[in-house]
Amino acid sequence: MTDLTLTANKANSNNLLRRDVRFLGNILGEVLVHQGGNELLNIVEKIRELSKSMRAVFLPELYDEFKQLINTLNPEIRHQVIRAFAIYFQLVNIAEQNHRIRRKRDYERSAGETVQPGSIESSILELKERKVSEEELNEIFSSISLELVMTAHPTEAMRRAILDIHKRIADDVMMLDNPTLTYRERQQLRDKLLNEVITLWQTDELRDRKPTVLDEVRNGLYYFNETLFDVLPEVYQELERCLDKYYPSHQWHVPTYLRFGSWIGGDRDGNPSVVASVTKETLRMHRGLALHKYEERLKDIMRALSFSTTIVQISDELKASIEEDQKNITLRYVPTWLNDKEPYRIKLSFMLEKLRGIVDESTEGTPQRYSSVREFIDDLQVIDRSLRHHFADYAADTHIKKLIRQAELFGFHMATLDIRQHSKEHENAMTEILANMNIVEDYSTLPEEEKIELLNRLLNDPRPLTSSYVNYSESTKECLDVYHVVYEAQQEFGVNCITSYLISMAQGASDVLEVMLLSKEAGLFQKSQDGSVTCTLQAVPLFETIDDLHAAPGIMKTLFDLPIYREGVKAMNDLQEIMLGYSDSNKDGGMLTANWELQVALKSLTAVAQESGVKLKFFHGRGGALGRGGMPLNRSIMAQPPHTIGGGIKITEQGEVLSSRYSVQGIAYRSLEQATSALLQAALMARTPETKHVDPQWEQWMVTISETAQEKYQDLIFRDPDFLTYFKESTPLPEIGELNIGSRPSKRKNSDRFEDLRAIPWVFAWTQSRYLLPAWYAAGTALQSFYSNEPEKMTILKQMYENYPFFASMIDNLQMALAKADLVIAKEYAAMIKDGTIRDRIFSCIEQEYELTSSLLLEITGQQEILDNVPVIQESIKLRNPYVDPLSYMQVQLLSELRTLREEGQDDPDLLREVLLTINGIASGLRNTG
Repeated sequence: MTDLTLTANKANSNNLLRRDVRFLGNILGEVLVHQGGNELLNIVEKIRELSKSMRAVFLPELYDEFKQLINTLNPEIRHQVIRAFAIYFQLVNIAEQNHRIRRKRDYERSAGETVQPGSIESSILELKERKVSEEELNEIFSSISLELVMTAHPTEAMRRAILDIHKRIADDVMMLDNPTLTYRERQQLRDKLLNEVITLWQTDELRDRKPTVLDEVRNGLYYFNETLFDVLPEVYQELERCLDKYYPSHQWHVPTYLRFGSWIGGDRDGNPSVVASVTKETLRMHRGLALHKYEERLKDIMRALSFSTTIVQISDELKASIEEDQKNITLRYVPTWLNDKEPYRIKLSFMLEKLRGIVDESTEGTPQRYSSVREFIDDLQVIDRSLRHHFADYAADTHIKKLIRQAELFGFHMATLDIRQHSKEHENAMTEILANMNIVEDYSTLPEEEKIELLNRLLNDPRPLTSSYVNYSESTKECLDVYHVVYEAQQEFGVNCITSYLISMAQGASDVLEVMLLSKEAGLFQKSQDGSVTCTLQAVPLFETIDDLHAAPGIMKTLFDLPIYREGVKAMNDLQEIMLGYSDSNKDGGMLTANWELQVALKSLTAVAQESGVKLKFFHGRGGALGRGGMPLNRSIMAQPPHTIGGGIKITEQGEVLSSRYSVQGIAYRSLEQATSALLQAALMARTPETKHVDPQWEQWMVTISETAQEKYQDLIFRDPDFLTYFKESTPLPEIGELNIGSRPSKRKNSDRFEDLRAIPWVFAWTQSRYLLPAWYAAGTALQSFYSNEPEKMTILKQMYENYPFFASMIDNLQMALAKADLVIAKEYAAMIKDGTIRDRIFSCIEQEYELTSSLLLEITGQQEILDNVPVIQESIKLRNPYVDPLSYMQVQLLSELRTLREEGQDDPDLLREVLLTINGIASGLRNTG
């Protein structure tokens, strides 16, 4: 296919996106007239036109007219105007999401034999062309691993009810591409969409209460139910298809390398609502959905497998299996299949009965239930082999093969649940337990070396430290209960239901050893008399701040040098999981320093582990926003140094990222396909020398650049006495906490200290006020300190951008942040600061840094404008800004009014509601919350 054809197809595809946006915009216009009359539509249009004009050419008289119009809106009209702009963005986002699916389908339809870049097939083809053998491929597949972990971090500003309407609209809009629709059918489709947009208009987008933890669990399971249960096995199916195509001499069954996990219901760090009983109920809900999905599939298969023994001859193995079931299983929940000539339906009836029996306590230890998912898979494989025995291969591939893969991926527990708790909670519990046993009066005051020595001795001692007859404090009892719940869960749901216990703010080896000792009390860690160790729950340190990242290699070396700890790692297949926090390191040291220190920590920790013969699985705690390490999934994989992925990768997926990536099957598939492709590329890079030479001197310069960035960042954030005042008064930080978007409090403690503020509201507030400060601040000063206006130094920076992947990724992320930031709008927010001296001084500092960073990035990249390298995103931001701007101006006005009222001891729920609506609208417009 020629470039001309590709260009023509791309142009036509973009026309279809414009068609959908215009189509949905017109429908919204009709709804506005229908609900608020022509007056409402005219006001919205007037504001939109003025905003666009100001973006084209900023004139003081236009600005005055725009502000006058917004400031004089009566509250009832203003409320509707806010909702009009917010809903417009929701519709645009739906159109863009659909367009991504359309683009992929267009490419596949028109490209013929051309392989799409970033696809699984492109990676397998590259492996083939690089003469990678089947044996090497098998080694790669046995070594790669990617686990995507859903978290309940409060960054999804939309209600589930709104997302459900979005899905219906998306499905209907996709139907517009159907060329066989008649005129009447198109009209009916338009009427249906009009009804959906009216429903959207009349549905409250704000939650009336904070979600409970179990509400959040249901929200997470929604993605498994709607997309992931089907999409994930399809990714494996495509991978095996490509392997069969390019490596036909081998029979491929790819081991499990891609799976999903969850924190929701297990993450108790700073969330008092996550208690042991909630974790147990979470696991029951996970299992309930898994069993429901298997039951649905078995019923579908039962309808399809009507093969009769009057025509086909089934395998002796299946006959024997059915006879065994008839002898041992009583059908109580499932009707007896009466046609004895249909063996598959008979077998499936018994399988359904055994699935139902799993939740019946009276069947425990009997053949009436499956005791493990392995038994379920064994039954499926008996059916699979029998189908192939009488040449019904297509039925086996269509119905059974996929279900076997689903059972391998999801088990009876659906997703592995991680537990997380703050290190201080373990220390407090340990202090009480050890004091109660008269081992040490105040464990918490011991020096680190003495703590390690004591914990090491107690881990080697088989005697218990706790007793059910002792009355511990509520916090210690809850801490111990969690470990007992994990033990019971592993017995009931399988050992893979929970395998990792994450320790927030891990700052010493003792923080990790405490968790191991508490695990020992529940039977999760045991040393036998012969010296052998069993361990089914791994203590996973989470290194979050810059200081923690510096200390991490030393902490892990101390642990690996302890024989008892090393034996525990050996029991987990010589694999140690370590989590790195992108959000808190960014909040602590700034974007540039955090990214560099994370890179250094990855390499240093890998070296320490290799010395001890341990493989590392790095868990990357990324958020959705740029200020929290957010980036597309495939890029986040490729951003890791290739030699650090050998033990596998875990990455957090949360909030708006979940809904944007996994609410629609086509987009979920593409995201996971690109992730698989990136994983294969990274594995290949780890086995071959780097194609681009990284000059060691560049890394030395990055150390200096990073140190300068950290100093500049912390001078403002930590050392400027007026900064917190500036932050709180010039952003909607206090009001964000009233959004009811998560069960977890926005602060770890009930304090106003910056250190206790969570990274999510920190980033969310700066994004709302259009500064996006955490994603770029201090980078300009740091780069300038190296450059110092010396031409040869700029040449070096350009070479680094061209040939140093880490530096190039960092510069491109900075470009994205600067493109989304808007200091003209940010200045409106700064006007809310009461002290004019503080306002002018700090805003001037931020503005100068923005200008410096922008000019340096343009010089380094050789571009005319920021984001010239990604014109699609550049254009999208430019098109969205005129529609986001009115919401920002109205938010400033509303915040000023609400805060004035509250200072006078009054309140206005309607005013607060309007503020929260603007927060939702801006989040939709910028496609980011936290």
